[in-house]
Amino acid sequence: MELIQSFSVDHTRIVPGIFTSRVDTLGEAVVTTYDIRLKKPNREPAIDVAAMHSLEHIIATYLRNDPQWKDEVIYWGPMGCLTGFYLILKGNRPPQELYALLLSAFQSVAAVQEVPGAAPVNCGHYRMHNLGMAQWYAAEFADYLAANAENSAIFEYPKTERLVTEGGQQFFDS
Repeated sequence: MELIQSFSVDHTRIVPGIFTSRVDTLGEAVVTTYDIRLKKPNREPAIDVAAMHSLEHIIATYLRNDPQWKDEVIYWGPMGCLTGFYLILKGNRPPQELYALLLSAFQSVAAVQEVPGAAPVNCGHYRMHNLGMAQWYAAEFADYLAANAENSAIFEYPKTERLVTEGGQQFFDS
């Protein structure tokens, strides 16, 4: 079984940032999955699950209402490891082109007074939200993005080196 692309990212070296995770062609359409990484995996605590849920609602609402981007957004949702989000967009742009959008989206969380869609009719776990912590994580990430705008490491995945035998067998712990 082949290793999926996201597992070839060196999670011991990745920093918070905006990365191209994968590019897929579906018929004539191209869609790109972006890794929006808020935390250093295995080195920083994961994001609080209730705050992550609130960020999912708030940022998804922001993206799907942005006049320039709303028609491009296919999906915004949390990573299982709770260190970031996946953003799937139509087309294929370098991650640097998403910088202003995502900086603005995370900065906008500060002004939110209630989590959109946090009602039993709209949400599968409407009581599991934490707006205050979501605002804290959003401010932390927005400040980080602003401070690192010129740092290419926030846009480039560190790849793992995999040992491959002459017979083609890969070792995944190298």
